[in-house]
Amino acid sequence: MAEEFGRTYWEQRYEGHGHGHGHGDAGTAHGRPPNPQLVAETGDLAPGRALDAGTGEGAEAVWLASRGWRVTAVDIAAGALERARRNAEDLDEDVADRIDWIRADLTEWTPQERFDLVCSHYAHPQGPPQELFRRLAAVVAPGGTLLVVGHDPADRHSGAPHAEVTSAHVTAREIADVLDPQEWEVLTAEARPRTVTVADGREIAMSDAVLRARRRG
Repeated sequence: MAEEFGRTYWEQRYEGHGHGHGHGDAGTAHGRPPNPQLVAETGDLAPGRALDAGTGEGAEAVWLASRGWRVTAVDIAAGALERARRNAEDLDEDVADRIDWIRADLTEWTPQERFDLVCSHYAHPQGPPQELFRRLAAVVAPGGTLLVVGHDPADRHSGAPHAEVTSAHVTAREIADVLDPQEWEVLTAEARPRTVTVADGREIAMSDAVLRARRRG
């Protein structure tokens, strides 16, 4: 199963129907809202430098940039980044100018800076997801925020994309367990149900695993 979520898989997925690891709602980045957990958990944060890890078509990166963040948006798929760049430019050129688009494998890429906010939504890495969570946590600046939104195991029977793939699921507690409690304050660690509309028009119930933590300064 590890090979399923490599670069070839994601390029083919975006080429096929244009929705890779987004949050399940039909539409494009400039035609749908950002992930609701991002809005709920970071809406009160002062803008700074953000890393959107696994940006997909860029809805979350665009939302952050529109609120004044300087965003580094990373994805493994060139097709996803091209769509995201076009979506941002079509929406607002000033917003687009606050986003740096980078094609990279998050399990290998190491940025040369730390970020005030690191967020990831439904990333499906090759290999153990805990390793990716550790890499993301390592680039959060002191006082900064880590937000990871994943597919809770309850999604296995939802009919959602990747629902049948065991390795795509994680609990909030499993995410939190990679964080050293002496370095991190866990602010949110829970499963949140919500309803989304998928590409064929069906409404399905999903459950998000939501982890928000603050790195101690």
